[in-house]
Amino acid sequence: MNMNQQAPVARDREEFKYSANGQDWIASWYPPLFPPPGGKRHGSAAICFTSERNVVLISSDGQSWDSPGGRPEGDEDWRTTLEREVLEEACAQVEEASLLGFSKGVCVRGHEEGLVLVRALWSAVVSLHQWEPHHEISHRLIVPPDTALTRLLAQESIPVGLQPIYRRWFYEALLLQ
Repeated sequence: MNMNQQAPVARDREEFKYSANGQDWIASWYPPLFPPPGGKRHGSAAICFTSERNVVLISSDGQSWDSPGGRPEGDEDWRTTLEREVLEEACAQVEEASLLGFSKGVCVRGHEEGLVLVRALWSAVVSLHQWEPHHEISHRLIVPPDTALTRLLAQESIPVGLQPIYRRWFYEALLLQ
């Protein structure tokens, strides 16, 4: 993967400011140690690799792409949430998963000021099922890892302040491949 030396990659607990939906946030990366950072469990997401080492991206509109993931249902643990979300959104079965770290977001201005959200970030090897979307996701794309990261970071839907978190997540995932 061609890594731009100028582009920041999140270090442990380094803070990055960004704005989303009229609110200001501070995001940081935490290593995969337990207990995770304090805050509301905001689910799990994964950089999903096929057996050919390509990456699975999903989209609800065919324009804005992301990695499969979502919020927990009931008392699901981090891994159960991951497996359910990957199946629902990407029509894929998690075969192997490695917890890479956590992202922590703190709302510092806006109607959710004080809210702290924590998401588990994984690397997963998946087997693809036939593409039969059932939920909000209507598109699936299989691309090489460098294409996946470039596509994600080129979008307006991922604020500049979150890009160092995404870079760290991808780089950590690639180390396992």
